[in-house]
Amino acid sequence: MKLVVQVKLLPTPEQAQALDATLRACNRAATHTAQIAFERGVKDRNGLQKLLYADLKATFGLSAQPAVRVVKKVVDAYATLAAQAKAGLLGKPTGKRYRKALSRPVAFRPEAAQPFDDRCLSWQFDARTVSIWTVDGRMKHLRFTGSADQLKMLHAHRKGESDLVQRGGKWFLIATCEIPEPAVAEPVDWIGVDRGIVNLATTSDAANYQGRGLARYRNWCARKRAELQRKNTRSATRRLTRRAQKEQRHATHVNHRISKEIVSVAKRTGRGIAVEELDGIRERVRLRRDQRDTLSSWPFHQLGQHLKYKAQQAGVAFVTVDAAYTSQRCPRCGHTEKANRPARDHFRCRRCGLAGPADVVAGVNVRNRARSAWAFVTMPVPTRP
Repeated sequence: MKLVVQVKLLPTPEQAQALDATLRACNRAATHTAQIAFERGVKDRNGLQKLLYADLKATFGLSAQPAVRVVKKVVDAYATLAAQAKAGLLGKPTGKRYRKALSRPVAFRPEAAQPFDDRCLSWQFDARTVSIWTVDGRMKHLRFTGSADQLKMLHAHRKGESDLVQRGGKWFLIATCEIPEPAVAEPVDWIGVDRGIVNLATTSDAANYQGRGLARYRNWCARKRAELQRKNTRSATRRLTRRAQKEQRHATHVNHRISKEIVSVAKRTGRGIAVEELDGIRERVRLRRDQRDTLSSWPFHQLGQHLKYKAQQAGVAFVTVDAAYTSQRCPRCGHTEKANRPARDHFRCRRCGLAGPADVVAGVNVRNRARSAWAFVTMPVPTRP
């Protein structure tokens, strides 16, 4: 499995200036390449490289391998855009968003991340320094730092490209690590996880991770955001960006903590983890205006991704199941009706009278569906006599 490790660079002022010039030159070259690719309809790697390789070196001061990485970056951007359009993530082909995205060339921000491979970037783990190509020549002895666990993983499993990133005046390298996956143990049962807004996650064991504290924090952030937006100054805009990044980091931390606890319980008890399939929920569900911001801003998908990769690391089985009617179906008699859930927090079956917290009932339904799904997946294929 692939994981990313982020380390912080500690450049001197002169080194930071060279890194900034390098990042901007690479992104100017990428924007130019994307423009030519769009105008001439050449979006394959070999064609673009043959067309622009010499121009990138002469015009933008790139060396051979950085020019190749710029071409690959543009090709990947167009491939991602095409995949998003095919998957319907840009809306309908007749929609404004779809036409706007595909009617103009891809552009890259001056500070957008730039990939470096082993020909442009080398690591000296004992000295905790890197040697990296810049437009001013090869920069050696650039120091980096990170947590002990991150550095250990980086040293043992780093493979492939690393991205140079600038955020808030700070410099980072994001490296890809390939870690061997442990064998997935056959689960004795399942933990069903229901994700929500009021309760961020509720398991079939009735473990509840409430979102009350997070809701207060996000409401406070929304008030501060409104105050800064009313000021409409440059400094207010900078503070808005910093606050948005801080809120995102907080949400990621909460998701990490919740997923870590659920996976540890599953591993200790020999069970697997099941979650609802929530892809496309923003398009499927119609909400009141005051609820839209809450649904759109909380990273439900990220929590599912954290559960998935942590389960893979721990050798815990992980499945996704259909989310339809999990909060309206009675897990005892199977009766499904909207009236089974008279209030957000309560469930009461109109047929058999089973009652309990609605999110726990949803988690139990997710668990039951995982049992059926896993039995179907592991069912042996019959062979012909």
